[in-house]
Amino acid sequence: MKKSSELLWYKQPARNWDEALPVGNGRLGGMIFGKPEDELIQLNEDSIWSGGFRKRNNPKAYENLEKMRQFIREGKTAEAERLCEDAFYGVNDQQRHYQPLGDFHIWQGNTEECSDYMRCLDLSNAVCETYWTSGGVRCCRRIFASYPDNVMVIGFTADQKGMIEFTASIDGRDDNYDKNEAYDSSTLLFTVSDGIPYAAAISCHAEGGKAYTYANRIRVEGADSAFITIACQTSYRGGDYERLAISQAKAAVRKGMQNLLTWHIADYTELYKRCELHLCQNDENLCYAEIPTDERLQKIKDGGIDNKLVEMYFNFSRYLMISGSREGSLPLNLQGIWNKDMWPAWGGKYTVNINTEMNYWGAEMQNLSECQQPLFDHIERMRENGRVTAREMYRCGGTVCHHNTDIWGDTAPQDKWLPGTLWVMGMAWLCTHIYEHYLFTGDKGFLAEKYDTMREAAEFFADYLIDDGRGRMVTSPSVSPENTYITKDGARGTICQGAAMDSQILYTLFTAVINSSAELDEHIKSKDDAEFIEKIKTLRDKLPKPEIGKYGQIMEWAEDYDEAEPGHRHISQLFALYPADIITKRHTPELAEAAKATLIRRLTHGGGHTGWSRAWIINMWARLHEGERVGKNISALLAHSTSINMFDMHPPFQIDGNFGGGAGIAEALIQSHSGEIHFLPAAPKEWDKGYVRGIIARGGFEVDFEWEDGKVVSAAVLSLCGNSCCIVGSGISVSCGGADVPVTDNGDTAKFDTERGKVYEINF
Repeated sequence: MKKSSELLWYKQPARNWDEALPVGNGRLGGMIFGKPEDELIQLNEDSIWSGGFRKRNNPKAYENLEKMRQFIREGKTAEAERLCEDAFYGVNDQQRHYQPLGDFHIWQGNTEECSDYMRCLDLSNAVCETYWTSGGVRCCRRIFASYPDNVMVIGFTADQKGMIEFTASIDGRDDNYDKNEAYDSSTLLFTVSDGIPYAAAISCHAEGGKAYTYANRIRVEGADSAFITIACQTSYRGGDYERLAISQAKAAVRKGMQNLLTWHIADYTELYKRCELHLCQNDENLCYAEIPTDERLQKIKDGGIDNKLVEMYFNFSRYLMISGSREGSLPLNLQGIWNKDMWPAWGGKYTVNINTEMNYWGAEMQNLSECQQPLFDHIERMRENGRVTAREMYRCGGTVCHHNTDIWGDTAPQDKWLPGTLWVMGMAWLCTHIYEHYLFTGDKGFLAEKYDTMREAAEFFADYLIDDGRGRMVTSPSVSPENTYITKDGARGTICQGAAMDSQILYTLFTAVINSSAELDEHIKSKDDAEFIEKIKTLRDKLPKPEIGKYGQIMEWAEDYDEAEPGHRHISQLFALYPADIITKRHTPELAEAAKATLIRRLTHGGGHTGWSRAWIINMWARLHEGERVGKNISALLAHSTSINMFDMHPPFQIDGNFGGGAGIAEALIQSHSGEIHFLPAAPKEWDKGYVRGIIARGGFEVDFEWEDGKVVSAAVLSLCGNSCCIVGSGISVSCGGADVPVTDNGDTAKFDTERGKVYEINF
């Protein structure tokens, strides 16, 4: 029997999209409903969007920039916001949006009076299966999305020969398709030219019976077994996309079902098996594997505890990362790659005021570093557009992005929405991921390649920042993402200068650029690099520091305003706590207490009501070493923001909560910010026993450890880069290959040198 934390399974088909099961290969995705008689697979391809690049920069912005800043300085919020609507919104408020490929239906025989039904998704091999018995015949449909062969595969088997019979076709777009027809006797061709043109090719092979096409359908009769391959290509990636889709679908058929499955599993498990989490069972007398996933979730809603379901959530986040973000794909959008709507919620875009970043919070720790490559590729797509936006709207150098981007890397303001639109920090936040990747991997070649990108993001702010009249350098205009403040005279506002999050992001970005410059050889950097580094060091020193307000909270704005929504979903002023390390429990205890007060205030007023916000809160409680609050918020995430298919619900579905939740579980077990590795900083008491294998810490360390009664009993650190290692704790000794390793004991930390490729045993 499969592990209870690696098998999502159900006793009934999905009733709607939120109950269907996802498969994907980074580029091609599908939601599987598991219906015996009328299977529905809702298909996606990551580059099917609504159209081409739009020029959207507002030419009136720069001529009104100083007027806008003056309004803000004078507290004329209403005037500033009216000016924003005219001069700073994009000339077309909408970027391009994500769209579905189509609906693939399979009408299958052997479905009368079905019994012994089960559908499942195996996280250990990324295969989705549906089983049922009808007329004494046991049938199975097996579906997976292959990265090596660039196709989705649907296999049909039965325990009696000659019993496979079905008809299949694709449709489901609410615009016009160009072709939906038989290409030849074994292949269908479906093409759409609206938006970004694309072609889907669907091929079939049967053993022991016959397979053929007619009109726009595939028909299989009297077969012992059969399988279908689905390939899709779009004009976005160039070439003859129609011919390439046909070639891929037909080539996959020639390879055979078993080979496709074997290669798929080998590719997937090389990534998935790198990391393993084991949490103790809450009830040793209960076989969790025998309880369907929806029933287990209901027990959480009823107040129960299920460590193995938490373990599953962690595994599911890794599954979604491997399935949704691979080399050559686009980065994960708001829905990952899974979307059923022509106009999805928020356009299914890349919202970069937290959501896109959250998608990748756990990738490095979960030993899936290369799955971040699509994000880095997309930052490069944004870079040139960001230069144009910086120059045309603000007459600044460098590169900039507002709070959304799309498939084309559009960087102009998105939406006509005061609380969100005029936020200039998107590129800056994204570029901090570049340096985080370096901290985890020690890949200096990568750092050298991406240094200029980070520097350009900093260059924009070297021009954009202004003195606030108190000697501090601040952003203006800006907003604190999506939130609204109330002034002393009762007026409401969003536009501001020097929002806390802006300064915190810039401190993190400037530090990343400064440290990167110090790490790199001189010939890699431009001639003026030393001068620029001194400039941003000075600017960094003049950035506003986190301040404590009247409620004992970290202030969100430069003034100690009240929030219009004290329970707002964004907690932007705590960027300094997570994902940054400006505020830490160990090194800034007073600010950490203020961060705690901020969270309590938000939650007391109803915060955490969206899935992704709850996930962020888990990570922040973990950084504050509040294990019991971590546990309660994980339970709340499962009980109130998780559908039975384990997808995060904003609501509606928004995948960032899955990734943020997975990151939060890891953060509760091990932390490595501030140059220190801390074991079990925030594990809830119900996780009193368990182990982790293959989790990654900053500094280039792969860590295994085991604990009992909430205390580490064994730990091993594999040095991937040969850096010095610092462990939080006292009385620590270290050995390597049976020999003692010299340790510098600083009372509450132990530091020792390492050699690349060697394993170090840590004894507490």
